[in-house]
Amino acid sequence: MTRKTRTLPALAAGPVEMPSVILGWSETIAHDTTWNEHSHPFHELLWNERGASTTVVGARVWTVTPALGLWMPAGTLHSGSAIAGTWCSANFFEFGAMTPISPTPVAVEITPLLRLLLERLADTELPSGSRAVTEAMVLDVLTPSSRELLLHVPTSDLLRPIADAVRDDPGDPRTLTDWASRLGVSPRTITRAFNAETGTSFARWVAAVRAQHAAALLAHGWEVEAVAEKVGYRSASAFGVAFRRTTGLTPGAFRAR
Repeated sequence: MTRKTRTLPALAAGPVEMPSVILGWSETIAHDTTWNEHSHPFHELLWNERGASTTVVGARVWTVTPALGLWMPAGTLHSGSAIAGTWCSANFFEFGAMTPISPTPVAVEITPLLRLLLERLADTELPSGSRAVTEAMVLDVLTPSSRELLLHVPTSDLLRPIADAVRDDPGDPRTLTDWASRLGVSPRTITRAFNAETGTSFARWVAAVRAQHAAALLAHGWEVEAVAEKVGYRSASAFGVAFRRTTGLTPGAFRAR
């Protein structure tokens, strides 16, 4: 299937005329799609009704799902991608009409209440008084989440082969020692490089890659056992422990969201 590219402008943060404080967009993606690096004059909340998508800011990569959305401050350059069948949603928040929940991109848990409020705002016949009340409720419950599917991608010549291999195949079984042997360096050198570039260890970084990949598969309806095998765990129980450590949810609970 041909991948489509959508090109959007890079706009600075600032007030623009909007018919209401919060606007919405929703679309089922018909083709595998990539969005170029762009920015909006308003704040944005990215989330999905179905499936998973990816948002990139610099060397940071977030997975957006029905359970975990992403707050994107106005003026922040970002790119993204989604595969065919993903039901993407976004809400745009008028610049200056609210205090941003964060000056930098941050995960937002899409709770049942927040989802209901955002879906209510999609009603084009909602009376203005009801819309104002609903918008105020959204702003009241919209908070950063301590859980996020975030990956810091290393870019050095030393770690790039590891990053590319593991992201291409999260089930890659090679250990830190295996990689050190292949690259002709000591395990300690790779450990130091991972800590310096990503702020975490090799093992935790691999677990984060696997969690992101697993979340995407779960969001697209894969069974837990199949996901566990795909991302390199020997059992569904071991996968469940690792996934919950990263996301705060069991794979089954995440899939149900």
